[in-house]
Amino acid sequence: MKRSLDQQEELFAPGHRACPGCGEAILCRMVLKTTGRNVIVVSPTGCIETFTSPYLYSPWRVPWIHPLFENAPSIASGIAGVLKAKGMDKEIKVVVIAGDGATFDIGLGALSGMFERGDNVTYICADNEAYGNTGFQRSAATSLRASTTTEPAGKLSLGKSRPKKNLPAIATAHGIAYVATTSIAYPRDLQRKVKKALNIDGAKYIEVSIPCCSGWGFDPKLTIEVARLGVQSGLVPLYEIEAGEITKVHKIKKRVSVEEYLKAQGRFRHLFQSEKGKQELVKIQEVADHNIERLGLL
Repeated sequence: MKRSLDQQEELFAPGHRACPGCGEAILCRMVLKTTGRNVIVVSPTGCIETFTSPYLYSPWRVPWIHPLFENAPSIASGIAGVLKAKGMDKEIKVVVIAGDGATFDIGLGALSGMFERGDNVTYICADNEAYGNTGFQRSAATSLRASTTTEPAGKLSLGKSRPKKNLPAIATAHGIAYVATTSIAYPRDLQRKVKKALNIDGAKYIEVSIPCCSGWGFDPKLTIEVARLGVQSGLVPLYEIEAGEITKVHKIKKRVSVEEYLKAQGRFRHLFQSEKGKQELVKIQEVADHNIERLGLL
């Protein structure tokens, strides 16, 4: 008999210093409810490290280590190697929970190495689409035309000018065992994919869409709703890749327009205030339409 989320053991303690409505805190709680106690978690520099490691306090009720911004995959690989040498790799799992800055940008080289070696690590990217810990600067994960503190919208700019890096495709190109995307708005989907990854030998990559209320500009009580709109619009497709092939997609039951999703976020406010901005909205809708058609999301 399956236990509901509220019946599963709490291994991420309350009282941490995350912002109200923080999706990353929700992610950590759901991941640990899935892994259970037999896990070692690695988290590089970022929001998660900051709000879970004030002096003399930790909400982690499992072994947890904070390495440098750029080397979480290397540290995780080392831990996985020791567990394998001791014959403990079937019993104890290694999980990285890292932000998009440490994943898409600063730690990409180490991550590529981990993928290429096929180390037995489940890497979970908490994707809030910017460097949230240091002021919401642009990252390679930032959505097209979003306004950030390092590429702000203004008279001469409509926000980020480049599309979001397709890291699931990069992970797939390494030939790793399992790649998936999910969202905190769909906890059952998230937990199922984490559990599946934990039971596959080799390197695994899971990208989790996590709206950031402070950086994206919305009321903290709407975190889950904004995450759900992203999936329903087609801009945040949820799928699984095994052996280089898409094996399963999360179907959209109630489709919404891209405008409905973007209107809920202050970082896209500028697109609704000029003709050039409205032209960009059309282009972003085309991206969502392409995702829906390519992946068969309807």
